Amino acid sequence: MSEKTPRRQTVATPGGDARVHWYEADAPRAVLALGHGAGGGVEARDLAALAATLPAHGWTVALVESPWRVAGKKVAPAPRTLDAGWRAVSPALAAPGLPLVVGGRSAGARVACRTAAETDAVAVLALAFPLHPPGRPEKSRADELPLGKLPLLVVQGGNDPFGRPAEFPTDATVVEIPEADHSFTVPKRAELPQETALRLLTDAVAEWIPGAVSPAHG
Repeated sequence: MSEKTPRRQTVATPGGDARVHWYEADAPRAVLALGHGAGGGVEARDLAALAATLPAHGWTVALVESPWRVAGKKVAPAPRTLDAGWRAVSPALAAPGLPLVVGGRSAGARVACRTAAETDAVAVLALAFPLHPPGRPEKSRADELPLGKLPLLVVQGGNDPFGRPAEFPTDATVVEIPEADHSFTVPKRAELPQETALRLLTDAVAEWIPGAVSPAHG
């Protein structure tokens, strides 16, 4: 991930201990706190790429490992339990006294969107937001997006079966990673190499954060 070894912090929540992996900038301007998905952990390629890249630009990245994952369980609990855990961790994320941008990938993005107003977040980053179950566009979760409430960036694979970029509401800011799937993997036959796809993702986030943070903390 990053050249620096992360500082790890254990945080008690109603569902057990969570673990925060801190990738700290030398002179941080904000904290970007990211949760993982329901099928993986903080080692996901998009989370790892952001943790490796953003601290050099002045943004501390906090990867939050959910209690169920820390406990070694393979199945995520109900959404309300995930939300309660994220709320319990949020004071630790805000402890540095910096502007807090919340987000995550997939299920983690949903949690961050649903609870953003309760965590004093100034902006939200949604990576691979599962807009609907595959093949079920009528089961939209667009109402979970904090549209018009906080600065929001959605980064979505062009071939994500959980929602392609064009399916999102027109007032959502969406960056497309061409040919990428839900895990931001691109096919070997793709014109865009995997490394370049991840660079597009990290560049988009690095470009977005300053403007997202500045309205509340100029």
